[in-house]
Amino acid sequence: MLYYEKSHEDASLTSLDIEEALLSVFKHTPAKRVLALPPDFTRYHSFAGEIVQMAEKYLGNRLTDILPATGTHNPMTNREIETMYGVAGMKKFRTHDWRNDIVTLGEVPADFVAGISEGLVSYSWPAQVNRLLTSGRHDLILSIGQVVPHEVAGMANYNKNIFIGTGGPEGINKSHFLGAVYGMERMMGRADIPVRKLFDFASEHFTSHLPIVYLLTVVSADESAKLRLRGIFVGDDRECFEKACALSLKVNFTMMDEPLHKIIVYLDPSEYKSTWLGNKAIYRTRMAIADGGELIILAPGVATFGEDKIIDQLIRSYGYTGTGNILKKVKENNDLQANLSAAAHLIHGSSENRFRIIYCTEKLSKQEITEAGFNHVSLKTMIKKYDPSHLKEGMNTMPGGEKVFYVPNPALGLWACRSRY
Repeated sequence: MLYYEKSHEDASLTSLDIEEALLSVFKHTPAKRVLALPPDFTRYHSFAGEIVQMAEKYLGNRLTDILPATGTHNPMTNREIETMYGVAGMKKFRTHDWRNDIVTLGEVPADFVAGISEGLVSYSWPAQVNRLLTSGRHDLILSIGQVVPHEVAGMANYNKNIFIGTGGPEGINKSHFLGAVYGMERMMGRADIPVRKLFDFASEHFTSHLPIVYLLTVVSADESAKLRLRGIFVGDDRECFEKACALSLKVNFTMMDEPLHKIIVYLDPSEYKSTWLGNKAIYRTRMAIADGGELIILAPGVATFGEDKIIDQLIRSYGYTGTGNILKKVKENNDLQANLSAAAHLIHGSSENRFRIIYCTEKLSKQEITEAGFNHVSLKTMIKKYDPSHLKEGMNTMPGGEKVFYVPNPALGLWACRSRY
């Protein structure tokens, strides 16, 4: 059921609209014990911070728990919580331990997985969630998140927030690997893909008894680069997600008539500290890059590969070396078989030798970057040549006549050439 919708591609929604959306939830569900599932700091621009603070102001002690849907990401720091969500609610924040603190609600049959994947994989899939969702005695679970094109789920959020954001190792590993072998470029910007069908099956069969309500946002920048809240959608089923997807494709998806030969992507150091996150620069632009083109990633905050120590070591060991090689390594190595999300990430982060990726960071050495399969140029050198403060989003002509396309935050969109989409 759709509880609330307010949206337009040119809208600039306000706190009053957020309040209306929240009141629509509390009108339908007069809850006494509420669990909020917002995004972590990697979705700082989602307006979730304002939403959670407003919910706490309205609910008070009825908002008993706030569990950021971190998935495999590092837990939020106190500073990140304070910046994004305000000091008042910090005592209510919980940490999702994705390797241990989970419960399996049910198993999606192997034949269903084989059917949706066109036979590419044929394992069963466990619907895993943080145990707080089932043991916390909540009469409302408010899942909050931003809908935007996504490399694993096609479009981010909705029940991905449940099964990945609060998911466990086997569920995360197998869903990511399903997406990787099916093909990232077949899925990004689409709502009906194998991974989403997996989540939808689990929602229908394993979580229908849980009091989950989704509050979804769509965000994009205006002509002055200021972020605007374009839409809010609230509901307890797929309708709110579908409406959010339709708007997101209008405001977050840039379609090119011709491929781009050079793209510059800037990664804000407060948000992007690993290639696990920073590779959104690759995922979201790869369909726009010409064969033989160049992707330059300005990554001042990237200091590691994985957010998790085990995954970090796997990335260092195997590198971003292309789909064929990684699939071969998965068959040969138990450590990759036990961490299929890492294998999927290595596939996603490879250019498949189609274009050149230059990672510019000084917190990882040139040797570390090149051994992982990327090219490296000094950050200082590249920022001197392509200063983000002098670039505008989109196409730029440099003083010598060179044309470069600039993306200030890859998490906010998807860029593609018509011939590749």
